[in-house]
Formats: sequence, structure tokens, C-alpha cells
Amino acid sequence: MIDAATWAARLGGENFLAQAFTRSHHHSPGPGAFDALITWDDLNTILATHRLSPPRLRLARGGEHVDVSKYATPVTNRRGSTWHRLQPAAVQDQLADGTSLVLDSIEEIHPPIAAAAEALERFVRTPVQVNAYASWTAEQGFGRHWDDHAVVVLQIAGAKRWLLYGPTRQAPGWRDMEFPEEPQGDPVTEIVLHEGDILYVPRGWWHEVTADQGQPSLHLSFGLLPSTGADFLGWVVDRLRGHLAVRQDVPRFAPAADQAAYVEALRKVLLTELDRPGIFSQWTQTVDATHPGHARLSLPYVAAVPPDPGITVRLTCPRARLTDGEGTVTLAAAGTERDFAAPARPILDALVTGEPVTLEELAQRSGLPIGDVADLVSALVKDQSAAIVGTAR
Repeated sequence: MIDAATWAARLGGENFLAQAFTRSHHHSPGPGAFDALITWDDLNTILATHRLSPPRLRLARGGEHVDVSKYATPVTNRRGSTWHRLQPAAVQDQLADGTSLVLDSIEEIHPPIAAAAEALERFVRTPVQVNAYASWTAEQGFGRHWDDHAVVVLQIAGAKRWLLYGPTRQAPGWRDMEFPEEPQGDPVTEIVLHEGDILYVPRGWWHEVTADQGQPSLHLSFGLLPSTGADFLGWVVDRLRGHLAVRQDVPRFAPAADQAAYVEALRKVLLTELDRPGIFSQWTQTVDATHPGHARLSLPYVAAVPPDPGITVRLTCPRARLTDGEGTVTLAAAGTERDFAAPARPILDALVTGEPVTLEELAQRSGLPIGDVADLVSALVKDQSAAIVGTAR
């Protein structure tokens, strides 16, 4: 099982977060603990057993997407639903001719990658989405480009050459005032990733990628969705809605002096809030606690979780937080805060690691009756902060 400690060990732990994260590229040669995340056989099975259409599944070449009609056939059932059925021979012809295959959000359909993504999220404290990329030739699928999010690249099979040029605009975003200019000159560095290698590329860094090593390449790109100053200020403004100056209509038709006074009132309210001690720390805690996590049903237990020792549970929120009170402990996760009596602390400590654990193990750790443990887990399932991942045998 890949956990946050595994990612920390491969990326460099606190030194990576303090020195490279959001600032510079970082290369960590393999091999490592990621060999079993996905194989070519797994990818074949996924493509054969899921209805995958653009943009979820797409082929790309030279920075352009290949028209879906060249490798898939539209199918309509008798209820009028239409999807694209892949034509294996056509797909393979396209790939042999230089296109790259891309599968977005593969963590949603392949549990080992989902677990690795959640573990990485625990380490870097930001949402993670994973795309899979497969290439067979030196033809570039996307050309030289930059992404509006950082990526942690894991080379699964074969090898791939990365040319990194650095940013031409600091911290560009998908909602920005300017578009970064094309980089000039030679790349900052050139790295060939081999099986097990990891590469971190910050947001906005121009790069070119090619499978020019004479072997099929399969890699995973863990996209780290950024939190920016705009997100922080948006949260601050939401907190200010209790102030009249923020709630009231803007004085569009008032005299200029009244409009200036209105802007000054807003400025004072905003600065007062920004000067409040600990506001940034409170924001980070709120972001973690309100992230919805990775929703999962807990069938067949639709009403309550029974006190069966073999039932296995885990949290759905990689960034859940625990806070101790006077005789209580509060779990903040999935946008909900719930208070528990202090004896529940060992149960919650076990769950916030993200590891699956049985009701029997939770009862042993806490010394509580298994019925009480089942009631606690039922409450977390109702809050959508936990889910049953293993039914009773």
C-alpha cells in the first residue's frame, strides 16, 4: 500500500516541500514502491471494460487531438443513449503511426492509482487528479506546452525524454490576464525518465515530452491542483459578508465622493480581516476540512453499519483534521465537523491515516464495545467522510 510516507521518501520529504515544491523541478530516480500501480494488462482491461469517450479518453499528435471518428464508432442503444465504441485495430494503427493515448482521471476507475493519489494528497495537501499517457514513437503528442497545475510524473514502463524550459510567466493560471510567451533558447534541463523514476514539474514550466527511446512508454501524471491568492481572498471575502459594507448594494449612481467613501469602507474592512492573527492558518484548515474527498457508497449498509468485527472502513477525505477539546475530539472532514467523546480518539487516529481498518481493530485500539464503534462509523458514513471498503465475511 502506497502511503504519504512513501511519497515523502521518494520526493525528499520536508526538504522537497521547502525547496522544490512550486519553485523548481525535481528528479527522483527509481526504482521504488510504485511498480504495481498499473500494467499494460491493466490498461487493456480498463479500455475494454469502460465506456470511454473524448475528452476522458483521447488520442493526440503534434499538439492536436485526433478526431474520434478515426478510432471509434458511435453506438446508440434502443433507449437513445450514444457512446463511442473503440475499434482496437484502428486505435493501434493510430498509436503505431505516432499518436499518444491519454486517459484522464484514471484514479476514478483504477483503485491502486486512487490510493496512490490520496496518499500524495496527504503529503502535499492539495487535490490530485491522475492522467495516464502511453506513447510508442518519437512523435510528440502535445508539442511544447505548459500546464496550469504542477505535476508529479511517475514512469511506469519504458522511457520518456523530458525537455524542461522553465516558466516565461510566473504562476500562470487558467484564468489569467496574459498568456505566457514561448520560451527562447535551449531547455533548462533534459531528463530521460526510466521505469520507477519520478519527476516533479512546477506549474507554468514549458516542456516537451517524447518517447524516443525505441520502446513503448507508459507514465502517470499526478496533477496537483493549485490554491492561489485569488482562492484565499475569495474565502476572506466570504467571511466578510456579515459586514454591512460588503452586503449592501454598490452605490453606482451616487456622487463621486460617496463612491470613494464606499471603497474606503471596503478597504478598511478587508485590511482589518487580513491583519487578524492566524487568518492564513485558519484558511488552510478550512480548505482541508471542506474538501469533499472521494465519495464512495457503503453498500449493502444503507441504514446503519452493523457491529460486525469483519467490516472494514476508511476515511474518504485525505486531509481530514482532528482537534481536541475539553473531553471531546472534533473531526473536520468533507465539509462537516462532528464532536466525539474523548475515548473515541484512538478510533479517529487510526482512520485519519487513510488506511483501511476493521471494526474489530478499532474496538481493540479504543477499548470500546464494538457496537459503539459501529455507531461511530455509521455517523461518519452518514457525513460522507468515511465509507465501508470491505463487507463482513
